[in-house]
Amino acid sequence: MAEKRDYYEVLGVPKDADDAALKRAYRKLAKQYHPDANPGDEVAAEKFKEASEAYSVLSDPEKRRQYDQFGHAAFGGADGTGGGFGGFGGFDFNSADMGDMFGDIFGDLFGSSRSRGRANNGPMRGANVHAAVRITFEEAVSGCSKELDLNLKETCTKCGGTGAKPGTSPQTCTKCGGRGQVTYTQQSIFGMVRNVQTCPDCNGTGKIIKEKCPDCRGTGYVTMRKKIEITIPAGIDNGQSIRIRGKGEPGVNGGERGDLLVEVTVSQHPIFKRQDYDVYSTVPISFPQAALGDTIRIQTVDGQVEYEVKPGTQTGTKVRLRGKGIPSLRNRNTRGDHYVTLVVQVPTTLNAEQREALHQYDMAMGGVTKGPEKKKKGFFK
Repeated sequence: MAEKRDYYEVLGVPKDADDAALKRAYRKLAKQYHPDANPGDEVAAEKFKEASEAYSVLSDPEKRRQYDQFGHAAFGGADGTGGGFGGFGGFDFNSADMGDMFGDIFGDLFGSSRSRGRANNGPMRGANVHAAVRITFEEAVSGCSKELDLNLKETCTKCGGTGAKPGTSPQTCTKCGGRGQVTYTQQSIFGMVRNVQTCPDCNGTGKIIKEKCPDCRGTGYVTMRKKIEITIPAGIDNGQSIRIRGKGEPGVNGGERGDLLVEVTVSQHPIFKRQDYDVYSTVPISFPQAALGDTIRIQTVDGQVEYEVKPGTQTGTKVRLRGKGIPSLRNRNTRGDHYVTLVVQVPTTLNAEQREALHQYDMAMGGVTKGPEKKKKGFFK
């Protein structure tokens, strides 16, 4: 007979693993090698048996203490087959811990789990409502208010939200006794497994409406067109969302309303480009302005500002205007910067006077732009 593997090695955990680590390791192996998930696979069945036996020992404090001290011999034989374990190593399938374990495992294997059996007759928060709004670049910088026209659910005034026809009331579900859950058992290789599911008759509410309200058709809610004004903060960026609490759908059984989530789309600007809280733009200047210097006016998100162009400024020079960017969403007193790229424009057409003036400039710089006695390339060559 093959020698038994170390139980810690079987589960893939260190010898100082706590109960939670043991449970996680076993749950993973049980899902992977469960016979119902691997029909006809003897190797998988053997691995499942091996993992089950290892967990049955290591999850029991007394058995684990004996195993740590004596190994497999602690249970009646050198190979660990004695000691009355039987089956899958003496697994206690009736324990509360193992009930939870196999409730989760069977939920994954068969599509039903303990979490699906939760009743729906307690207070539940309403669903969130999603909307979208488009604003201009300037509105994103300064902030603004917008009015949205939305379809929202409201409590039906005719039935008061019960869903029942006026003069009647919902009745307790006879199938689940008002609990919203039903329990059933399922035969498995381990015996009968107990599962809990949402009651199919009342859909987990615990109530049955025999005569439905004509206005809401038993839902307890009606859809209404409502206008909601929202405030968009300064500094909002494209794609960000605003949460307006309590403006979503109403809750169930006294639960709070959901939220309204508004996604903001910011239109592009013909001049400005935004990156985080900084603004970028390009400003053209003439060759004389670049060469001699000049005072120019630069358009910012706050309006025009004056800037002194230094003599000899080269095309592509970048200018930083501190604090002329986008306000921070967290602190409106904090703002980004505005970065301006100065581009020297070259004229595409010249009249005779302008052309002669440029020739004179070129000659003054030491170049000869015309005539048979050209000695070297002029400035414009």
